[in-house]
Amino acid sequence: MPRDLFPGASNGEYGAPPELLPVLDRGAGARVWDTTGNEWIDFTMAWGSALVGHAHPKVVDAATRQAASGVNFAAVNRRAVELADRLHALAPFLQRIRFVASGTEATMMCLRVAAAATGRSKVLKFTGAYHGQHPVGVAAMLRGNGPDGRSADDAGTGADWISSRVLAAPFNDLTATENLIGRHAQELAAVIVEPLHRCLPPSPGFLEGLRAITRHHGIVLIFDEVVTGFRLAPGGAAQYFGVQPDLAAYGKALGGGFPIGAYGGSAAIMEVVNEARIDEPSYLWSASTTGGNPVSCAAALATLDVLCAPGVHDHLHALGTRFREVLASVLRAESETAQVLGLGPLAQIAFAAEPIRDHAGWQRADRKRSKAVMLELLKSHVFLNPMGTKLYLSLAHDDAILGQFAERLTQALRATRPAR
Repeated sequence: MPRDLFPGASNGEYGAPPELLPVLDRGAGARVWDTTGNEWIDFTMAWGSALVGHAHPKVVDAATRQAASGVNFAAVNRRAVELADRLHALAPFLQRIRFVASGTEATMMCLRVAAAATGRSKVLKFTGAYHGQHPVGVAAMLRGNGPDGRSADDAGTGADWISSRVLAAPFNDLTATENLIGRHAQELAAVIVEPLHRCLPPSPGFLEGLRAITRHHGIVLIFDEVVTGFRLAPGGAAQYFGVQPDLAAYGKALGGGFPIGAYGGSAAIMEVVNEARIDEPSYLWSASTTGGNPVSCAAALATLDVLCAPGVHDHLHALGTRFREVLASVLRAESETAQVLGLGPLAQIAFAAEPIRDHAGWQRADRKRSKAVMLELLKSHVFLNPMGTKLYLSLAHDDAILGQFAERLTQALRATRPAR
């Protein structure tokens, strides 16, 4: 099927030769089928948004029934109110909530709210983090930071202010982070962090330290829970790690595959978007045409029903543990110098001997080998991102699928092994 209108033959990020990328036609559970009828086992799961599996019957039914009563009103509606109530119950620090259409919008709005609430302009993020497609979200994502913690515009943001307004610190290095914050505290509106940094868990005390430092300096702490939200626990990473931010952003798994985003937190901070304050200097305009649309909200409510059933997150963590053990076993059997990263239903293979704690460690890994292995897996009809970011599991994955992956990984390692 021709797809010449898509740059690189994809809708973004895959970085694979066009002949390896399928045109997908349908999906069910943990499998997808392309337009030529080939079946693939899926380890992207719509980049993690289909945590309950593709075309989950409860999610499809809820969205279909709602669509018959209206797809979008661009206003507060019954399903949005129900979803806001549910989110507040799961994460009580969400005292005020607004809906948008994606995780990118959610993180962007958290940053804008923090700036309006504090009257400050700078942001600190962590090297290698991705917080969406806006300039701050991709700053220092690929190669890292420049002098004095200044963020590098290394992902083509085209924003001249990136290097002066965005600081980048090494994840899991609390001392370096505290020093950088201390030098810029009076200018910093926010610190934004993925509590699980790509697939790297926080070191003991790191998130707690961030919470203490930001509170001391009056800086807004933002958790980017677009990936971790509802994946690690019903209340997200905030519940799982026991650290509450001032603001949080959600997306991906919340919609069960439907487009959705949400952001919220402290009532005092979120007050800046209240239209009653439109004539005040700190007012921040915030609106979304499709944010909170009833179809996506209905799908999200059904998704949360599935994810919040008893034992579901225990199952997801156990599944992820087994998967990482399977990967490690294959790597050992093939005498590979590599390690497996991840937490919960997430995993990542890094071809490196030294323990990886931050982006610099990840950069030192053999990423060329990683991509070669991922491309070989694509050839064997494992659908994944060959750039080697994450392998996503869902409730639809089972031990049989993990076994299939292990077999194909073994063959991919052998096919790409450098000559010795």
